[in-house]
Amino acid sequence: MMTKPVPASRAAAAVRRALDGRQEVTAEPPPPPPPGWRPGERALRLGTLAVVALSAALVTGRPWVLALAAGPLVLLALALPSGRRPDAVTAEVEVAPRRCFEGEQVTVRIAVAYDGEAGRLDPGVTLGHGVRLDHLAVGPHRVDLVLTAQRWGRWTLGTVDVDLYDRGGLARLSVRAELGEIAVFPVPEHAGLTPIPVRLPQRLGEHTAVQRGEGVEVTGVHPYVRGERQRRIHWPATTRRGTLQVHQFAAERTADTVVLLDVLTDVVDPVTGASSLDETFRAAAGLVRAYLRTHDRVGVVSVGGATRWLQPGSGQGYFYRIVESVLECRKDRAYRTAGLSRLPPPALPEGALVYVITPLTDQRIFDVLHQVRGRANPMIVVEIPTGDPIVEPGDTESGLALRLWRADRDAMRFALVERGIAVVAHRPGETLDLALAPLLRTRIHGGAR
Repeated sequence: MMTKPVPASRAAAAVRRALDGRQEVTAEPPPPPPPGWRPGERALRLGTLAVVALSAALVTGRPWVLALAAGPLVLLALALPSGRRPDAVTAEVEVAPRRCFEGEQVTVRIAVAYDGEAGRLDPGVTLGHGVRLDHLAVGPHRVDLVLTAQRWGRWTLGTVDVDLYDRGGLARLSVRAELGEIAVFPVPEHAGLTPIPVRLPQRLGEHTAVQRGEGVEVTGVHPYVRGERQRRIHWPATTRRGTLQVHQFAAERTADTVVLLDVLTDVVDPVTGASSLDETFRAAAGLVRAYLRTHDRVGVVSVGGATRWLQPGSGQGYFYRIVESVLECRKDRAYRTAGLSRLPPPALPEGALVYVITPLTDQRIFDVLHQVRGRANPMIVVEIPTGDPIVEPGDTESGLALRLWRADRDAMRFALVERGIAVVAHRPGETLDLALAPLLRTRIHGGAR
C-alpha cells in the first residue's frame, strides 16, 4: 500500500507534528442501556405492520384492508410469553489473564443469571483500543469472548451490553457488563550481550572486574605470599624466575544498570507505521531481561510528564515489577508529555551504567542527559531510528525541509559523541546484540563530577 506524500507546503508542518507529543483521545463508551423491559425488534416490526394496515384501511375506507393487520396481530398474540418475565438480571465477568504479553489471547466469560423464564441472549460488544475480537460464542446463560492483545500498555477492554429477550422475543431487558482493564507487557527484544562499566560495585557477581580477587579468570602471576594456596603455584614461571610464582585472578563483580526511557514523544514511521514508543519499550524489556539473567541489579526511569522510576533490584521476578512501573505511560491511547522534573538521586546509584533509549527527536532529552552526565554515571544512548517525513520528490521546498530534518538529527548525534557518550542505533526487527556488539571492545567510562 503506497503512502500518500506530504505536499511541499506542509513539509515543515509534518516535521513539527512528528516532534510534538500527541495526546490521543480514548473512545467514549456507549451510553448506558435504558432500564426495565422495552419492546424488542420483533414486536416493533409486527406492530408497525399492523399500524400501517389499520391506517391504510382508515384512509382508503375499504374494510378488506383490515385483513392485512390480522396476520401481525395474530403473531403478536401467539408470541406473548406464558410464564413470568425475569425481574432481576445480573452479569458477572471473568477475565483471564489480566496480565499478558503482546500477541497473547485473553478469554472473557460473562455469566448471566436471572429469575423467571427468558429466551435468548443477544450481546452488543464495544471494545477499547489495543485489543481485537477473535471469537464470540453465546449460550443460554453465558457469553464467551476471545480477545487478542495487540500493543503493550494498560488497556480498557470495553463493555458488553447483553440483551435478554422474553420467551416470545417481543420484549428485551439489557444489562451492561464492564470488562475492566488488562496490563499488556511488551515482547522483549532478543539481547544476550551485557556491556559493563569500568568500575563495578563491591558485590559478588558474574562480570570480570579489573581489580584482583577470587575469580576464575587468570590475569597474570605474582610472587608467592605466605598463606596463599599452593595449588595455585605457576610452575613454568617459578622455574624461569627461580622463586615461587602463583596465579593472579580477577575479581568477579555484579553491575548496577538503569534503563532510562524517553517518553517525551511517540513518533510514527510514515512508511512502516512503527511506533518509536513501542520499539523503545521492547528494547528496554530486552535489556532488562539480559542483565537480570546475569544476576545484575536493574532499575528503570521514564521521563516525560510525571517521572516514574524504580530502584535497581535483581531476580527474574523483578522484570515484571519494572515493566508494570512504566505501563502507566500508555493508558489506553493517551499519554502525557508536559514538563520535565529532576531525576531523583535514588533512581541513579553511583557508578550505575545508564542506558538512555530515545528516538532523539526532542531537544528536552539533552536536559536529562546533562543530569546523568553531571552525576558521573557511565552512559549509553540507544537511538530508535524514525523514518524521514515523506515529501514530494522534485520539490525544492520539500527537499530543503528534509535536509534540515536530517541535519538536526546529525547535530544531536555529533553533540553526544563530542561529550564522550556512546551512541548506538537499534533498528526495529534487528537483535539488540548487533547494536551492543561494538561496546564490548572496551568498557564504558563515566563522566566527571
